[in-house]
Amino acid sequence: MFVLANFIGAVAIILKTVINILIGLIVISAVISWVNPDPYNPIVQFLYRTTEPILRPIRRLIPIRGVPIDFSPMIAIIILFFLRLFVIGSLMDWSIRLK
Repeated sequence: MFVLANFIGAVAIILKTVINILIGLIVISAVISWVNPDPYNPIVQFLYRTTEPILRPIRRLIPIRGVPIDFSPMIAIIILFFLRLFVIGSLMDWSIRLK
């Protein structure tokens, strides 16, 4: 049973790392959007390609007509924090209980 526990623990650590990277990319993308970046820059293209699949559904759900601030990065970060605390915490607890 310890093999399954170690596997679940490893999956939880990898998911936590991926979520942390996504949070960082969303923050960087939001900061870069303030300075009107060059859309042909490869770094900007990478940031938009990685963050838009997360931010686009949130933008569709929240109407931003007349509001000059895009709140979708903040909402995405809150959701990712929740996933990190709840899902990763649950997986880690489960792996500890299996040992």
